[in-house]
Amino acid sequence: MIWIAFAGKGGAGKSSISGSFARLLARREQPVLAVDSDPLPGMAYSLGIPIDDRPTPDDVVVEGPEGGVRWVLRPGLDAAGFIDTYATPGPDNVQYLQFGNTWGHVSTLQRGQHAWSQVVKEMDPTAWNVVGDLPGGSRQAMFGWAKYADVVAIVVEPTAKSIHVARQLRNISNATWAPAHVVVVANRVDDPTDVARISDALERPVIAAVPNDPLVTDADKLAVSPLDHRPGPFVDAVEQLVAVVESNYDLDTQERTDGTS
Repeated sequence: MIWIAFAGKGGAGKSSISGSFARLLARREQPVLAVDSDPLPGMAYSLGIPIDDRPTPDDVVVEGPEGGVRWVLRPGLDAAGFIDTYATPGPDNVQYLQFGNTWGHVSTLQRGQHAWSQVVKEMDPTAWNVVGDLPGGSRQAMFGWAKYADVVAIVVEPTAKSIHVARQLRNISNATWAPAHVVVVANRVDDPTDVARISDALERPVIAAVPNDPLVTDADKLAVSPLDHRPGPFVDAVEQLVAVVESNYDLDTQERTDGTS
């Protein structure tokens, strides 16, 4: 199974890539759970699911035991039951969970993140491929929100700001909970020099180069998935990315860590 999280500067295109990646992986007759932990969720659009901005229901989590984790799933609700109850079915049989919404107080987000932490720790790692969309920037990813992933894919555009954030995210490799693989995906590239500049700046190879495809912009304006609009060079590149990850980075079953620190 592949457990992968996409990170990068806000607006770098990680939501479009992660949602398309999830659907294309599912088309290979793979069970896929797509997880959106971005407080400004965009993964649903790229999946072709209408935005559902409801937070995790208040009754899902309760206060944990004294001296332990602050929030835990309510008694009688395990990881499998959570997914069965709260995941939204999407195209290509992808199941979608949204944990990043911030209705009301920030504590809503915190409760949702603790729920997700317990879900990924307890869920059967042989049951799902997990494709995650992390919040934009480096703070949450470095803080530990990427702990569950075997592969962290840093999505970077050929701009100074995007490369700067990517250089910070590269340090995930040095964390005590570091994923097995930290890879680079170049997005919105116009020519090979863009790919070379990103690779040189991050001092690691680019495993996929996603072109600057105007069809993706058109799909964004219509709030539809690139796969449901007019598939073009972007979709072809993400399909190749799925093949690369599936061939090189799917790992044997292992114990998963928490989704948060």
